[in-house]
This record gives sequence, structure tokens and C-alpha cells, in this order.
Amino acid sequence: GGVRQGGKRRVGRRGRRRAEERRRVSAMEKLDAFEGVKLLSRNICFGCSVERFEHTSEVLGSLPAKFHLITPPSAGGEADAAPLLIWLSGLSCTDENFVNKAMPYKAAAELGLAILVPDTSPRGAGAPHEDDAYDFGTGAGFYVDATQPEYKKHYNMYSYITDELIKVAKAAAQGRVDFDRKSICGHSMGGHGALIIALKNPDMFRSVSAFAPICNPVNCAWGKKCFGGYLGGSGDSQNESWRAYDATELMLKRDGPLYANRDIMIEQGSADNFLGEKQLLPENFARACEKVGQKLDLQFREGYNHS
Repeated sequence: GGVRQGGKRRVGRRGRRRAEERRRVSAMEKLDAFEGVKLLSRNICFGCSVERFEHTSEVLGSLPAKFHLITPPSAGGEADAAPLLIWLSGLSCTDENFVNKAMPYKAAAELGLAILVPDTSPRGAGAPHEDDAYDFGTGAGFYVDATQPEYKKHYNMYSYITDELIKVAKAAAQGRVDFDRKSICGHSMGGHGALIIALKNPDMFRSVSAFAPICNPVNCAWGKKCFGGYLGGSGDSQNESWRAYDATELMLKRDGPLYANRDIMIEQGSADNFLGEKQLLPENFARACEKVGQKLDLQFREGYNHS
């Protein structure tokens, strides 16, 4: 960890890293006093610090909310703060699915990338029908702010992701993450969330990408169910409150591309059964991008399914 020069010990890079690690752990132990942020667990994988936090969310009606924050070994103080990727998961997922199944640690370490993974809905709201099916309610917040009386107190995942989560995660990161350099990505419902959040906040993210996203929810069964429940309405694709959370419709409303010099990237499996069932509709989003001049890198991967 260090060498001696002239009778004095000179601390090397490894020693500085260990000192920084001790400082970081000490600071995290004090997080309970900051806005109720609690460190639930912490592990090391491929040199990355994998941390799970819980806090009380005002946006989600004072319910507890959990998220994961992965920071690479290169992330030290503010001078070495890592750029951030926000990952949004799909229907029925929690903040644990991507972290445990995708195993992003090796890539995060190699790229020097931090990853923030929130939950997909509020938990324990006690709202009607929230636990009746996988595609509505618990695990299916659909990244909207609900307006219907039964859901508007708790089901506000759009505002949670774009505002409260970022503030709380910034406190938890303790200077290790550069929140001014962030991108957003997701899968399925999470891909829908990533696309609409980027389109509704054009200056917030450096890039947006998605895996098998729900691209045109006003025209698919999943979208109609969630939009009808959270936002009201009977399935009219011209409903403005629905169109405000639809990536294809948001793109069509633009006067030009979201990113003038960058592609939006979408990866889609050719064997995805939901593609054939017209739940995803990437072809509609592709036409919208072409109309406004947005470059789209849409790749169909032979043999890959939705998972």
C-alpha cells in the first residue's frame, strides 16, 4: 500500500483507495440521519461496490422505496466521479432483477460506469387491484404519474425517477457519481420508461437506449390497461393524457430530433413473443424517428426472446 522515503511512509495508490473506502463506509453509516436514507446491504463484485438503499418516498405517498447503486472501483472523490447509467426494469420486476440476473459488474468496472437501479412501482399502497395481475399495480408502475383518485397518491413513478430518486441517490453516492453525466436505459416497460423520460426531459440525459421496449403503448394491450387504470379513459389513442407518456407520440410531436448527433439505440429479439402480439411496436417508433430526423439504431437479434 506504500513505500518509505527518507524515514517517512509515502502512501501509494492502493493505500489511498483503502483510506477512501474507509471514509466512504463511515459516511454511509451516517446516511440514516440524511432524509431517512438507509444502507441495507453492501457487497463487492469485480471491484464494484454494490449497495442497496431504502428511503421513505414523499412522491410515492410516504411509502418505503428501495434502489441499488453500483459504483466502479475507479470512482473515488469528486475528481474521479463516475458517469451514471439509470436502468429501468420491466413488468413484475423489483430493483433486484437486473442487479442479480444481468450481472453488470464486470462491464461497469471496465467502463468506469455507475449504475442506478430503482424499483418499478410503489410497494404496499393498498390501492384497488394492485396485486391482481403482473401487468398492473405492484411491479407495474409504468413510469407515469397517476391522476385517478385511487392511484394518484402513490403511483407517481415518473416524478420519482426524474426528481426524488436522483436527489436521494446523489446523497447516497457520497461524491462518487457525476450526476451531470448520465444516460438512461431499460427493458420492456422499463424501455418505455427510458424513452419517454428522455423525450420529456431533452436536456437531462446524454443518451437513451432500450431493450425490447414498449414503444407505442396507446396502441397495445399493456399500455391501454395501465393508462386506463392510472390516467383514466377508455382506450382512445387520441387521449392527450395517454399520449404524454407514449414514446412514439412524443417523438411525432417534436420539430426535430431529440439528439442531433447521436443515435437512439434499441435492441430487439426476433423471437420475442410480445413482438408478434403487437405489445412492443418498434416499427411505429422507427417511423416516428424517421419523420422528425432522429437517427435510430434498431437491431433485431435472431433467436432472442423477450427475457
